Formats: sequence, structure tokens, C-alpha cells
Amino acid sequence: MKTSDFDFKLPPELLAERPSTNRDEARLMVVHKKTGEIEHKLFKDVIDYFDEGDVFILNNTKVFPARLYGNKEKTGAQIEVFLLRELDAESRIWDVLVDPARKIRIGNKLFFTDDDSLVAEVVDNTTSRGRTLRFLFDGSYEEFRKKLKELGETPLPKYIKRKPDAEDAERYQTIYAKEEGAVAAPTAGLHFSKHLLKRLEIKGIEFAEVTLHVGLGTFAPVEVEDISKHKMESEQIFISEKTCKIVNRAIETKHRVCAVGTTSMRTIETSVSANNRLNPYDGWTNKFIFPPYDFGIANSMITNFHTPKSTLMMMIAAFAGYDVIIKAYKEAIKEKYRFYSYGDAMLII
Repeated sequence: MKTSDFDFKLPPELLAERPSTNRDEARLMVVHKKTGEIEHKLFKDVIDYFDEGDVFILNNTKVFPARLYGNKEKTGAQIEVFLLRELDAESRIWDVLVDPARKIRIGNKLFFTDDDSLVAEVVDNTTSRGRTLRFLFDGSYEEFRKKLKELGETPLPKYIKRKPDAEDAERYQTIYAKEEGAVAAPTAGLHFSKHLLKRLEIKGIEFAEVTLHVGLGTFAPVEVEDISKHKMESEQIFISEKTCKIVNRAIETKHRVCAVGTTSMRTIETSVSANNRLNPYDGWTNKFIFPPYDFGIANSMITNFHTPKSTLMMMIAAFAGYDVIIKAYKEAIKEKYRFYSYGDAMLII
């Protein structure tokens, strides 16, 4: 298939700038992939589609405040530094993106505090905007990480033009986030409230946690027309023995297995056995799922509404069927569903 097959006109007012008032009261479109039937619900109604013994696979990654602002030595120019990943904890070396990049060269220093307690030196170029920084900080590793959190902002997607606030610090994070390491939220999971999780638990639905530390590569544009030529950036994932037991038991007893979000789906599809069982895994994935694709583990999924020509839309088209998703997206625009990170949800069953 071609990238242009996934293009559509998205009215800018449908890009959600803020989350719904209550997590579980975002809108929910239910898409039946075999019939193409579409239902319009609220997210909390998701409980009606699952029974005792069914499993939700949740990505428990935790977003850290990855966006910092520093000043360049001598000129004082403000530079945005977006932390991508820690390369060496002992030496405090990180891969980052800088903006504006043209001003930042190897050897430059960036100052993040008035008292110069946190400084970074540029030690390498990685991509056009990418740099490797060595942070200089007189204190323990724990104090250094604490300082990064104090200075960092919630890394809202760039389409949200406003400054992040206290609400974002809470809402751009799932309520089951545990393992810190993501620079973007696994957004399908943002719709779960504590109350809804409790109701699901009481109904006998099980939860299996995986970890995928979401990187910016998830949202990288597809710049080739032949989608099979697109390369995903690697992201760190972890699947435990416990999770495998829960998921495989549900498969063997023919229960519903629901991947909550494209990140959970990519994680489990990275480690599938020949007989379609989930295997433990600790490593990295650059898996890119697009039509046609045979899914091995999940038979249902929850996702948000994605932007045109995105790898996320390509994955859900592979899962639900291209024609079904194109129809659903037309319906979503007509019914004014909210798109992207803070947007509404879709359940595909």
C-alpha cells in the first residue's frame, strides 16, 4: 500500500488541545471489524464489551518531563532541549533534540539555571536536530535526576501550542504508569480512570502489563510513498513471565485479549511464538505494522484517532481492515470526534 492511501482532510478544530473533563467520559467509537458496524458510546461503556476472563494489555511506561530550556553560552540565546534517552547514567550523557539546531555545535555549552548548577556540553551530532549532551552537575545521580524533573516540562505534542500546566502533568500520564522512560504518553490508556479499572476488575477482567518506552519515532512522519520502505526508530520494551501467563491463558481459553494502544500492540507482536503465544522479552523493537498483517495475540484493541498518513493509522488499518477504518474515520470527522493525543477513543472488536 501507499502512504497516500492513508491521507485525509482533518479539520484543525478536531485536534484535541485539552483532555476530556473526566478520563472515562471521552467519546468511544465501537467498530465491529467483521461487519463494519459502528456504535457511538462513552469510554466507560467499554466494560459492556468484555467478560470475566478477558484480558487488557496495558503499557505501564511513565512519561518524564523531557522538555527543557537552556541558554547558550556567550549569546544567551534560548535553546529548547528535548531529552530522548539516557546513554550513560554514570557520565550523564543523553541523546537529545535541540531547537533551533543551526545554532548548536559540538563544544557549545548550555546553561539551565541562573546559578550555573546545571550545564550541558555538546559532545556529538546525531541527526539534523539531534545532539549528544554531557550534563555537568555537582551532586549525586539521584539529585541530578531530581533537578531534570524540576526544570523539565510535560512533553506535550507540538500540535498543542499552549504551555503545559498542572493539569497536563497529571492527565498526560496513565493512572497505571510505573516505569519511567517515555517521552510521549501511550495515549489510548489515558481514558482509564481508577473507578473504571475497579469496575473492570470486579467484573473479572484481568490486566497484563507490558512496557514500551514511547519515543518520538512513533510520531515520525512517513516520508516515502511505498510504506514498506519506512523504518521505525527502536524503542525499549519489556514483557514479563507473569504477563505471558495471563495472556496465554486467555488465548487458550478463547477469551478476548485487548491491546490497549498501538504501543501495547507493537510490544506483543514483537515477541510471538510460532503457535501464537506470547513470549517474555527484554530488549528493543523497531517493528512497523501495516496492511496486510496477521496478528498473533490480540483479537481486539483500543486506540485513539490518529493523524493522516501516520504509522499509527496504518497499524489500525491492518488490524480492522483498510476499508473499515476509512469508513470509521469519515464517520468520526462527520460526528466531530476529537483526534490525537488528548482525543477520543476507538474500540475495535
